[in-house]
Amino acid sequence: MLIETRRPQARMLGALCLGLALALGGCDGLDFDRSERTAASKPRTSVPATRPTPYVRGSLPDFAALVESQGDAVVNVQTMRMLGGRNREENDGDNNGGLPDWFNGPDGGDESDPFRGLFPRGQPHPPVPQQGAGSGFIISADGYVLTNAHVVDGSDEVIVKLNDRREYRAKVVGSDKRTDVALIKIEARDLPVVRLGSSSELRVGEWVVAIGAPFGFENSVTAGIVSAKARALGGDTPVSFLQTDVAVNPGNSGGPLFNLNGEVVGINSQIFSRSGGYQGISFAIPIDVAINVRDQLIETGTVSHGRIGAQIQQVTQEFANSFGLPGPNGALVAQVVPGGAADKAGLLEGDVILRVGDIDIGDSGQVPSLVSAMRPGTKTTLTVQREGKERILDIEIGSAEENPPALAARAKEPERQMRKLDARLGLQLRPLAPAEARRLGVEGGMRIERVGGNGQAVGLREGDILLRINGVPALDMAAVQAEIADSEDHVALLVERDGQRQFVPLRITAGKR
Repeated sequence: MLIETRRPQARMLGALCLGLALALGGCDGLDFDRSERTAASKPRTSVPATRPTPYVRGSLPDFAALVESQGDAVVNVQTMRMLGGRNREENDGDNNGGLPDWFNGPDGGDESDPFRGLFPRGQPHPPVPQQGAGSGFIISADGYVLTNAHVVDGSDEVIVKLNDRREYRAKVVGSDKRTDVALIKIEARDLPVVRLGSSSELRVGEWVVAIGAPFGFENSVTAGIVSAKARALGGDTPVSFLQTDVAVNPGNSGGPLFNLNGEVVGINSQIFSRSGGYQGISFAIPIDVAINVRDQLIETGTVSHGRIGAQIQQVTQEFANSFGLPGPNGALVAQVVPGGAADKAGLLEGDVILRVGDIDIGDSGQVPSLVSAMRPGTKTTLTVQREGKERILDIEIGSAEENPPALAARAKEPERQMRKLDARLGLQLRPLAPAEARRLGVEGGMRIERVGGNGQAVGLREGDILLRINGVPALDMAAVQAEIADSEDHVALLVERDGQRQFVPLRITAGKR
């Protein structure tokens, strides 16, 4: 059964009803400044001089004390956007600007509908309000609030409702769809403020608490543990999410995730669900990411993200064995964009990124998060393993907002004489002719003419181009056979298909060709 990824956000039309959506969108964040700024440049967040005492009673967590201390700084974010207001002729087909069918004029709606024909063709539809709800938390006594971008994006009006029932109209300072973080501001003074912690210091298994307004039930409290860190969800987001088993539902979006020190360590943002409701897996944006977004929005009003121009993969045990790594750690480089930052730094396909700056890479999902948090123009280093040796590459981070250089167009190649199927790989290979390599934009490689056995099992297809085996260029059968002979039970094949490159682990079957 397919599992849907949904954002926990409530949508209402008149009365409260639900509408869930996921729309997200590679690469870095090293250091964040949590120092106090002046009132004119940075919100006055509450930062304790020493680490607070954990909220525990005996050997058990004291959730009540945590909520009493921090709950007043959690807010309900209510939004309203106006839909419609267009002439009938401007609506195309079934797209009626979000309006019911009976707004369509004389030929719209059911014959028995009492409103049928109320707004004739050619006359403007009246705008219809669509309401939404989410959560947020106050980070400065003068009214700065953090929430999710998907809670406030596209809204015509944002209302912040405090725990004591006071309500304020909010201004959206800015939002960043890539990270799904938004900063809003209300005009108030002496507000209760949350303490901001560090998501990097969280441990798997640690208790965490969420406070928000699921289904509109304000200041609801749920608790659980950290299930995983640096969870990559794909799409266009560079965020490595915190995974928890804290109950999160529509309306919790944008609310804080606290540790037992009473510090915010994440922003509740998404759930995995077959039903649209909570099913045991929820995701939060690390607070380190949100702080970086907040700082940029206050300083410049916009958010920029770094990019290195490389496609990376997870290092599996099979890849670790093939590349001679001590364990399945790091990020395997499958493709380098020509002219990008990685290309200029000398990064090659088959390199394994071990460190970004001085941060060790245990999981490939760390690299997009780290790079994305760096501002374009930042200079750092990549420590990579290449051909069994570590190398340090100097790199200047590029901009994710720039369009990457286009990859060379790939042309279909004419059929060539078949060669014998190699039973060890389940592949029938032939070297690319020089003209083929030029048309494909590669320096050389082997075309897969036929697939069977182990090759078929891992999804290889006829027409795929084998570029490297265990990081060594696959220029001819002699190079392929030499790598097979030096490998134990697996090889790593760098394969190109439709202009995209990916490493594929392939088991070697004992025996002769």
